[in-house]
Amino acid sequence: MNEWTHVRHTEAALAEIGRMAETVRGRDGTTPVPTCPGWDLRELVAHLGGVHRWAAAMVRDAARRPYDRAAMDHGVPEDFAGYADWLEEGAVRLAEALKGRDPQTEVWSWTKERTARFWSRRQLHESVVHRADAEIALGLVPAVDEDVAVDGVAEFFDIFPYSRWRPRIAELKGDGETIAWRADTGAAWLVRLTPEGFACERAEASSDVTANVTVRAETTGDLLLTLWGRREPAAVEGDAALLAWWRERARL
Repeated sequence: MNEWTHVRHTEAALAEIGRMAETVRGRDGTTPVPTCPGWDLRELVAHLGGVHRWAAAMVRDAARRPYDRAAMDHGVPEDFAGYADWLEEGAVRLAEALKGRDPQTEVWSWTKERTARFWSRRQLHESVVHRADAEIALGLVPAVDEDVAVDGVAEFFDIFPYSRWRPRIAELKGDGETIAWRADTGAAWLVRLTPEGFACERAEASSDVTANVTVRAETTGDLLLTLWGRREPAAVEGDAALLAWWRERARL
């Protein structure tokens, strides 16, 4: 497995956006997206393409403050038939902006990591999850490359504590209760709830450590989509009520 770098994240994001474009090309834009309640394919693609252009502009300008995404003109086509090409055009802009910056260039983000490198990683996994949304809407079964998924799960736990627009995340505290997240392909993480909040660490898939509840998935991609609320676990062992409590508060 190759090391993740700013350039590799950027190239992987470009590939994922291409997969998303091919998924929606020629489809009906009014198709409902069940994993994004209230959205159809048109709204899903418009959101993702807008996020790409918003991130590209901030990275290009090395912005020290967030731009108002809603106030930006993203040039969304009137006809859904043009959305796939528009999405790919945004991918090119995003890749050019990211590759044009040193990974450590300061750029605003909502986390403590305020760098261009944050944005290459974030846009990869934003695109992965929304590509899965589109596939689910179209009756397809999403698959995520294993190395992308491993980095995606790690990124989820990295950005999760900073998602202040979801205030119930602050309720994720406890007295040492543990939740294990395990994939049959070998990746595993352990979340521990403390009075101050929660902590997550990478774990050994074969570890004998017993958690209060263990979430199992066939692949790390399935685990990633479970964390993002796009899929149900393949199996749950232990305190199912604890897991339900976590998932209710951990919605992003």
